[in-house]
Amino acid sequence: MNPLYDIKFTEAHLAWREKAHEIAVKYLLPQALQHDKDSTFNEEAFQAAADAGMLGTWIPKEYGGSGDGIMALALMVEEFSKADPAFGVAFAVNALGSLPIIVGGTHEQKAKYLPLVAQGKAACAFALSEKFAGSDAGGLSVNATKDGDTWSINGEKKWTTNGSRANIITCFAVTDPESRSRRISAFIVEDTDPGFSIKKVEDKMGIRSVPVCETVFDNVQVGDDRLIGGKPGFGFKHSMMTLDLARPGVAAQAVGTAAGALELATTYACRRKQFGQAISGFQMIQAMLADMAQKTEAARWIVYATAAHADAGSKGVTKIAAMAKCFSSDVAVEVATDAVQIFGGYGFMEDYPIAKFYRDAKILQIYEGTNQVQRMVIARNLIKESSRHDYLNSVIPGETQESYGAEPVTANS
Repeated sequence: MNPLYDIKFTEAHLAWREKAHEIAVKYLLPQALQHDKDSTFNEEAFQAAADAGMLGTWIPKEYGGSGDGIMALALMVEEFSKADPAFGVAFAVNALGSLPIIVGGTHEQKAKYLPLVAQGKAACAFALSEKFAGSDAGGLSVNATKDGDTWSINGEKKWTTNGSRANIITCFAVTDPESRSRRISAFIVEDTDPGFSIKKVEDKMGIRSVPVCETVFDNVQVGDDRLIGGKPGFGFKHSMMTLDLARPGVAAQAVGTAAGALELATTYACRRKQFGQAISGFQMIQAMLADMAQKTEAARWIVYATAAHADAGSKGVTKIAAMAKCFSSDVAVEVATDAVQIFGGYGFMEDYPIAKFYRDAKILQIYEGTNQVQRMVIARNLIKESSRHDYLNSVIPGETQESYGAEPVTANS
């Protein structure tokens, strides 16, 4: 991975961001609080995005998309999330659910399903997590067994975002319980398949307008044409490749959430008067706003760098994607928390939108790999990279046996 890779915004990228801003102002800002209160999805905003062609930006041109990549996705999700973090989630999950087909699907699978996503005719969901397999993606229990030309999928998935709205569900299931490296396979399930159902729509603390569901696979039967890639055993690889490309979207949600909370806090601070002046005149408030702005801007640019690496096909995207997701989501929670503090007692009331930003921010540190897991990913990649830094041996020599009574330890150990 080249850490100095150029971050470039094409005219198309900037046009998509501007369109997202227009939709956010017209459909999200006026409706976000009501949809949150009612736990209803903003179908009007989603249709506007579909009509504008925004659901095809990350899909290659040959399969009906615009081919503008992860950068376009990140810029749009950031704009949506400034107005309504929950809608930013819902929009990004269409990428998450379709990316397994993009990274691992056969030509026939891509040609059948991706144009439907790009045209807004099919919504997507990503069914990986289970009750006893959250961050441990290798510990799945949902299974798929083959009889002749048919696979039968059985089990329950937990926290399937967009689950009750999705027409296409990429489902990960155990196909070879005895294998360590080829245990899991990925399948395309359609919402009309017999045996697929929604068991429960979760009652959540935040992102309440997005349906997060328990999905049930009760002897759902699919053929090899629904096995992503056409061969079993590559599901774990496909899931990891997908998450590397999807985490910039989560990170962009976090940047948008932080930016939206900062805008609200700044506006409120300029209007709220105490002791005869606006509280924005108090140095403590100014220091808080300055710190919030610095953190948000730092998060923004690591997201853009990650999107640039993803679009360039960088082999080192795993580490920077984990950094972007972890850092920006921590920033979102910190900024939203400080924004509530600036609002004071009003920040604790649902009358103001800042309470929603505070509630919506927390999930960013949890889904698509908790931030504890992200830190493990970052550290493991750093350790792996250190073994290739031969030049460090001349700067940091191994200790002698006399020092510790053991074999010398070097950077190559």
